[in-house]
Amino acid sequence: MHGQNSKENQDKQVEYYNKYIDRQKNVGVNLRHKSIASKLVDNGLKNGVNLLEIGCGIGTFSGLLPNINGDGANLCIDISDESIKYAHEKFKSEKSLRFECSNAVHHNFGTNKFDVIVLPDVIEHIPLEQHATLFEKLDSILKKDGFVFIHIPNPHYLAWCHENRPDLLQIIDQPIYTHELLNNLKNTSLHLNVLKTYSIWIKDHDYQYIVLKKNGFEDFSETIDEKITFLDRIKYKLNVSK
Repeated sequence: MHGQNSKENQDKQVEYYNKYIDRQKNVGVNLRHKSIASKLVDNGLKNGVNLLEIGCGIGTFSGLLPNINGDGANLCIDISDESIKYAHEKFKSEKSLRFECSNAVHHNFGTNKFDVIVLPDVIEHIPLEQHATLFEKLDSILKKDGFVFIHIPNPHYLAWCHENRPDLLQIIDQPIYTHELLNNLKNTSLHLNVLKTYSIWIKDHDYQYIVLKKNGFEDFSETIDEKITFLDRIKYKLNVSK
């Protein structure tokens, strides 16, 4: 599947994830989902925003969104029609959640703009040759002051899994190295704001989270006013006299 993006191969992905529902149900909400929710808040998510989740599956992570954005609107999309049917039925009473079956790369969002776009361990399952188009789409639907939050396996850990634990891998499961991600941003106004590698289950850092923001570097004239204390003045004079 790596390197292929035809309709036939997307159909194979849809078939795979339609059959992946039982595994998601058995796993349920775990530390990874809770960590993503926590880090979203830590990196600026405020209740009441317009949020897009790409790759929602059966809504395992989506079910946490009402706790952190219950006063906002959460659009959750996935290519698996069976997953969306399940999520829609499970969360039909939750008014802040809306589920749609769609491929984010080709989806027509119309005039809808988002404050926050979340990709919770999904871009490693989207063929690399589609990433540039995907980021151009995200750039076009992200509000000026919004951000994109990406959670992925540490690419070095994922490469290790390819060599040592292929049983853990999904139909497409490619390492997303930082240089590849940055290269796919070149035709957008997005820039890398945060990248952090950290541990959830593996001691030697098994996950990364990435925050992308729109370039807003037009005015560098505003300075930070700091009050200079008497002690600072003395230190400054001592340094100058040396």
